Amino acid sequence: MEKTYNKLIEGNKKWADEKLEIDKDFFMNLSKGQSPEFLWIGCSDSRVPANEITNTNSGEIFVHRNVANLVVHTDMNFLSVLQYSVEVLKVKHIIICGHYGCGGVQTAMTNKDAGLVNNWLRNIKDVYDKYQDELDAIEDETAKNNRLVELNAIEQAYNLARTSIVQNAWREEICMYMRGYMDLAPAASPS
Repeated sequence: MEKTYNKLIEGNKKWADEKLEIDKDFFMNLSKGQSPEFLWIGCSDSRVPANEITNTNSGEIFVHRNVANLVVHTDMNFLSVLQYSVEVLKVKHIIICGHYGCGGVQTAMTNKDAGLVNNWLRNIKDVYDKYQDELDAIEDETAKNNRLVELNAIEQAYNLARTSIVQNAWREEICMYMRGYMDLAPAASPS
């Protein structure tokens, strides 16, 4: 019986061959480093790969994925990605990408025991609680789920804006802007 992972190995060989056929220096150029303009915070769902759905090349997007695209202040993995992308890679934009049909959001809307992931999904249940009146007024379950997906992405953006990493980056950007402004401002003449 052929091992299923052989499909992945063969797929990787095919991908590498195709890249080299287009550009013989593809891997050499990738090894020189990265300077992506975007940090993509997306869902782990296998149906929403960042590079594929944005039609971008390797090295153009720095990616962090987790169940239901959450921004959790105690998640050291996420904070490490955020700090590295903001402070080292100097990304200019951060995208939080939710998606309709998200299994994490769907599961959070139930009281079913989903095991360990229940702890993670507690964050989405908090979003539900915050918007409960609005959500409970929606009778269609798909529409309710879609709205929670949207509200979850909005709340994660708020969480992102509250991180010390983003706050410090904004503060630094304002200081650089003000220094530039002061350099351009005419000097006051003594009276």
